[in-house]
Amino acid sequence: MIAVEVVGVRVEMPSNQPIVLLREVDGERYLPIWIGAVEATAIAFAQQGVVPPRPLTHDLLKLLLEGTGNTLDEVRITEMNDGVFFAVIALSSGVEIEARPSDSIALAMRTGARIVCAEELLDEAGIAVPDEREEEVEKFREFLDHVSPEDFESPDS
Repeated sequence: MIAVEVVGVRVEMPSNQPIVLLREVDGERYLPIWIGAVEATAIAFAQQGVVPPRPLTHDLLKLLLEGTGNTLDEVRITEMNDGVFFAVIALSSGVEIEARPSDSIALAMRTGARIVCAEELLDEAGIAVPDEREEEVEKFREFLDHVSPEDFESPDS
C-alpha cells in the first residue's frame, strides 16, 4: 500500500461530476476518483476546517468511533471494478469495514487517519504528473483554495 494525500475536490466539466484528487506522497502519481456532491462537500468542509453547527454524517461517524473507544487506523483504497472504486476502513481493534472511498476519505480527514492506496490500483488508474507539469497541478491547487463547499450543491437542492 502506498500513502496518498488529498489534493482537493473539484467539479469536472462539462459533466458537473465532483472528483476528489489524491496524490502519492512519495511519488508523482495522482488518482482522480469521481464522487457524489454530498461527499465532495464533506471532504471540502474537512479540508477547509469548516465546523457545522450540528454534526454531519461523517462528523457523527467520528463521534461514534470516539464514543465507543475506537480509532480509525487507516483508510485503504483497494481496487476498482468496472469504474467503481472500493475502500476499507481499518479500525485499531482490527475490524475492517468495506466502504466507499469518498466516505472513507471524509472520515479520515476528520480523524487524521492516514490514507493508503493499493499499488496495483495506482498502476492501473493513476496519472503520472512529471515535474514539468507541476505548474498545472499548482493551478488546480489555486482553484481549490478558492472553491467553496456550496460550489458542489446541485441547483435543485
